[in-house]
Amino acid sequence: MQPEGIVMDRPATGWGRALIILATAWFALFWMTLPEWSEMAHQWWNIDTYSHILLIPPIVAWLVWIKRDELVKVEPGGWGPGLIWMGLGLAVWYGGRIADVNLVAQAGTIALFQGSVLAILGLRVSLILAFPLAYVIFLVPFGDEVIPQLQYVTAEMATAFTRWSGIETVADGIHIDTPAGLFIVAEECSGVKFLIAMVALGVLVAHSCFASWNRRFWFMLACVVVPILANGIRAWATIFIAQYVGAEAAGSFDHIVYGWVFFGIVIALVLGVAWRWFEREPEEAGWTASEIVAMSWLRRVENKHVHPGLVLSVVLAVALLFAVPVRLG
Repeated sequence: MQPEGIVMDRPATGWGRALIILATAWFALFWMTLPEWSEMAHQWWNIDTYSHILLIPPIVAWLVWIKRDELVKVEPGGWGPGLIWMGLGLAVWYGGRIADVNLVAQAGTIALFQGSVLAILGLRVSLILAFPLAYVIFLVPFGDEVIPQLQYVTAEMATAFTRWSGIETVADGIHIDTPAGLFIVAEECSGVKFLIAMVALGVLVAHSCFASWNRRFWFMLACVVVPILANGIRAWATIFIAQYVGAEAAGSFDHIVYGWVFFGIVIALVLGVAWRWFEREPEEAGWTASEIVAMSWLRRVENKHVHPGLVLSVVLAVALLFAVPVRLG
């Protein structure tokens, strides 16, 4: 006897229709939220801080691909509470649009797409895809909020290291005055680009390669502390080298090394140290179809079925209702 909702001896049969409905819903949502996607794409492509986000879509596609053998064991089907998640996403998106807060509107946009998967493909499919569904939040460009704090921390570390190096130093906030000249820890030197990229990578590795929450915690802590510390050392090295070759030459060297070499070295260092404690292959991460069937609470909450066609009708109606008025406004 096979568990309800899962086909163990042959692939589930409803995937073709479900994916067509999902693709249609995504097209409608994309059309409705096109300004948010355009703004995000602009930031990914033109702002160095967010250039790593260009790698997120292929990473998400890979995460879904490696779960394909589990997905075909599950029969997709609509789940009513997914509409609630979509409703929350819609409210956040519209509120952000009206308030002209891009970060909020973009977060709501991502929530809309997450909710559509939950509502159209169902709870069991969404549990198998739980991590890639959550990971898409990294499509939202964020991190500018911590730039002032990172500038201050970098300046403090660079000042301390410079003084320990025996160089006469007078510091005032993010301004560091030395015999070679005055150095300013600008926004571009705060290390925010490095930190955000490391956090995104850290979350991926922590999920894919660790099963222990304790090891995940220490790895994520390293992904936060190491890039901040490394950026302070980079700033100090620039000041130190400038004492011998001049500030302009040191600055040029810093931009080349930091952009092309330094980031890769630190990533290799963090992953190299953590590698010996990896506990599993990425394909083993997340829930399997059999594990989901065994969840005793699942049947109590997943019986709120809704026809995927009805979800699509709701999405199309919402897209028509909101897209045109908002664009004209």
